[in-house]
Amino acid sequence: MDPDSGATELDSSWVTPGSPSRDEPDNQTQDQELDPVLVWVPSGRRLISGLLGMNIVLLGAALVAGQTFNPEGLKHQEPLVFMLLLMGVSLIWMLWYLLWARKQPGVCPHKDHHAGGITVILVLILFAAASLLLYICRIGYLLSVRECNPAAKVLSPFIEAPFLVLQTYLLWAHSKDCVHRHKIITRSGLMVILSADLLLWLNSVTEDSIHEEIELEKEDSNKMSNSTLCQCSASAACLAFRKGFEILYPFNIEYYLMAGCMIYVMWKNVGRRMGPGHHVGQKLTLRVVYQGGIIYGLVFGGLVLVVGVTVFILYQVWVSQRQLRLTAFLIFYGYHLAVMPVMSFCSLAGMLVHRLERRAHEGGHNPTRSLDVILLVAAALGQLALSYFSLVAALALGTNAPLADLELSYSLLSLLELILQNIFIIEGLHRHPSLLTKKKGRQRTISLLEGNTSAPPVVQEDHGKEPWSKRAIQEICAFLILCNIMLWVIPAFGVHPQFENGLGKQFFGFSTWFVLVNLGQPLSVFYRMHSVGALMELLISA
Repeated sequence: MDPDSGATELDSSWVTPGSPSRDEPDNQTQDQELDPVLVWVPSGRRLISGLLGMNIVLLGAALVAGQTFNPEGLKHQEPLVFMLLLMGVSLIWMLWYLLWARKQPGVCPHKDHHAGGITVILVLILFAAASLLLYICRIGYLLSVRECNPAAKVLSPFIEAPFLVLQTYLLWAHSKDCVHRHKIITRSGLMVILSADLLLWLNSVTEDSIHEEIELEKEDSNKMSNSTLCQCSASAACLAFRKGFEILYPFNIEYYLMAGCMIYVMWKNVGRRMGPGHHVGQKLTLRVVYQGGIIYGLVFGGLVLVVGVTVFILYQVWVSQRQLRLTAFLIFYGYHLAVMPVMSFCSLAGMLVHRLERRAHEGGHNPTRSLDVILLVAAALGQLALSYFSLVAALALGTNAPLADLELSYSLLSLLELILQNIFIIEGLHRHPSLLTKKKGRQRTISLLEGNTSAPPVVQEDHGKEPWSKRAIQEICAFLILCNIMLWVIPAFGVHPQFENGLGKQFFGFSTWFVLVNLGQPLSVFYRMHSVGALMELLISA
């Protein structure tokens, strides 16, 4: 065998992640010849599926908005029927993919090891389990009041539960897949699932918003409502089912957003090719967590959790009592005004550690990283918008009242904490996992081209030492993870002082303020949970 030809072969196959290999056009042409569907569609890898998803989401959003603003106009539950149809099509596609397409030879030659991390999968399974319990409670409640509910509403949990179970299995087992056969059908099927997730999330948010609006209008008008809403019967079972539904509702909302993000990554990875240096051994660093090397972050973060749970319980009990209402607002704002400066300081310290380390940045196109950054920035816009609107209301109404002072301080600290935490997380996500990886990668390329097959290990060299910077990042991430979990729990389970303290309603008007809060609050809740996943990844890869 000619050594030059062997070297050329190795050189042509050694590519960086995100750069196409030398023989990729030939493979793409071969894939197009094998897939007869490509003959009947326009050019463009994601054009058909993207247009399909855009039209489905816009139609579904129009139906959900129509149901929200003019419920009498849609008399046959058209939005729910449309979503049931989407879930049925998604179930058929998932069964086709899992039982037939996935078993075909050569369908998935590459894996995206950045997608579907263990922390994301564990959180997704947790939300899925809570959602299944919610469906049980929802079925029991709907059957108890089935006389005043349409058939589509009673039927919906029986379709939604299998859809959730099958989608969870798909993401758990195949979220890393880079499919290279039946690409048009695969992209279209994934886009239908993504559209269903987004519409189910939107429908859940609007349903929760309608409930809040009814409660607040009752409170503002101080009149008894004569509406013929379905009342739960006096039986203890019906009341228990309804209470379980109210408690588990936030988990279901978060599940659809998280699942939709993972489906989007799968859609982006269809037809993607990975280089040999793509995989980074993150599992090896999990032992740092198990060995108990993190102390201060867990201790102080646990303290934040304990105090936060106490504040949450006291707020829920006191806010409904007129004489203790002001005290409830004081402990809510006091807790956040104590926690957020510490979180801001930790994020600032983490940014300083990043600067001192001077690690190289990871290059190459990575859909998972890109999506993480987009979601962090987009979801933070919800809380940022609420903070700016609350800031304007507090300044306009004056800072003489104690609540106005607290709202002003809370808004300013929220802005500072969100901006600093986003910078810290985004910088960390783009850091290279090892200081020496890129140099070692070049040495490995040369040694392979020279015929030396025993390339030196890249990851093991740094595991013998525990640098101070690594320990500092882990402590900071552990503390911020626990803080963000508590800041997710408080609004997710019904603590909404923006609805109740009256400043925003007084300045912007009830209808305008209600729309602003219900657009920003779900994004704010999702931001906290997504930041937990991103911080967990920084903790593992520190």
